[in-house]
Amino acid sequence: MSDKRPVVVYGVSGYTGRLVCEYLREYNIPFIAAGRDKAKVQAVVDKIPGIETADYEVVEVEHTVEALTKLFKGSRVVSNMVGPFIKYGSEVVEAALAAGCHYTDTTGEQDWVLHCQKTWGDAFARKGLLLAPNNAQMYTTGEIAANICLETPGLDTLDILVFWKGFPTYASTQTIFTILKANWYYLEQNKFVEWDVTARADVAVPGQHETAIAVPWGGTAHPVWFKNDPRVSNCRVMGGVLARPVMEGVVQTTQMVKEQIKPLPPDQQEKALGDIAASLQATMPPRENPRINTSIDSVYASGPLGRAHCVIHGNCNYKQTGMLQAYAAFSLLQQPPKRVGFASACQAFGHRELLGQLRSFGLVMNPILTVHT
Repeated sequence: MSDKRPVVVYGVSGYTGRLVCEYLREYNIPFIAAGRDKAKVQAVVDKIPGIETADYEVVEVEHTVEALTKLFKGSRVVSNMVGPFIKYGSEVVEAALAAGCHYTDTTGEQDWVLHCQKTWGDAFARKGLLLAPNNAQMYTTGEIAANICLETPGLDTLDILVFWKGFPTYASTQTIFTILKANWYYLEQNKFVEWDVTARADVAVPGQHETAIAVPWGGTAHPVWFKNDPRVSNCRVMGGVLARPVMEGVVQTTQMVKEQIKPLPPDQQEKALGDIAASLQATMPPRENPRINTSIDSVYASGPLGRAHCVIHGNCNYKQTGMLQAYAAFSLLQQPPKRVGFASACQAFGHRELLGQLRSFGLVMNPILTVHT
């Protein structure tokens, strides 16, 4: 066995990377905090509460397959925060595969999740390794709620709603605008059906009287995870932030993208969207406050003769993400995942196990479940 620190967190100069390191400290896991700028990574790590009690090192690394493979060799888990993943993720996955490491990331990009499945799923499976993109509050917590509903047999249709209070980080904002270039899909009779980029809905949010504006948010990862699940034939997901003015802006932006940016050549699309994203959020947001930054994951599951509804109220969605990433590493260092190759967090670790971890850190309430059969 290698005596190298077993977990590499790549992209620690950002907000989420800091939280992953914070929860690795909570789980008492030695880690390497890596990024392209050592000074930036060190400045972020220095601000982690209690970091003086953690076993870690800070490493600067070039964003190339060769350099990343060298860094990952001897470790066992790579936790990747460097997005947008469709732009920067391939080198990290290739390096993790070459180094013999499990791979997880925090993507919200449906096109990246599909790309991972198609490009590397079988290769990871042959090596007995896990390839788990999108291990994050958006959308793992909703996947937990969906699986709780599916504990009732005979339900084959998922209607999923994901909301949170707060503002996205710089990297999340970049990702949001990157996915505007992609095609988005929902699942209907076990086939992918494309969303209209301007789709929106006024939805009833559990726990409040005011309605909210929801959008497909890039299609989300859920239709991909449930595509090959024999329990599920249909899956549609919508969501956003609870601040209505923000979502009104999102709706206006998607309309502008459809009319003005989609007709442009791909390279011009990317520049135009990147410029808009940079103008909206260019700094690290303040640390989440559980009294302010709440999350809601709501799932209606239905079948010919049954209904179930599961709601999970939580707080601090970025902290949920940091904990989910750290627990994935904690579990992988002790036993093989429930599924190797391409798999979601729930498929790899179990939805009840993940719920228990979120509950133990005070990040979600006990699910509210109603069933009618």
